[in-house]
Amino acid sequence: MRTRVLIFTFVLTLACYLGLRAQLNAHTAELPPVETTQLENCTAPALAKIDFTTQIQPIFESSCQPCHFNGGSMYQRLPFDRPETIKSLGTKLFTRIKDEDKRRLIREFLSNE
Repeated sequence: MRTRVLIFTFVLTLACYLGLRAQLNAHTAELPPVETTQLENCTAPALAKIDFTTQIQPIFESSCQPCHFNGGSMYQRLPFDRPETIKSLGTKLFTRIKDEDKRRLIREFLSNE
């Protein structure tokens, strides 16, 4: 009698295990494949080239005018209308730029070049 109960319990446990395993395999087989276009869309904005004259220079014109632009007292030493000056100063420029969106754009410009 005991042997029958043990065998019955073993067979029942095995059947439940195999049933659950089959359900798990069926669920994983139904998963849709990952499309590469989704991954490309995530990285595309980071790879976009930032234009100095249309995106970066207006930020400095609004914060550093008139001293660092043509005719200003600091223009001879640090002309902010040239990308080379911005690249050489790097994040030291953030003393006058407080807006985080503008800082992010400048960081991206510095990292792309």
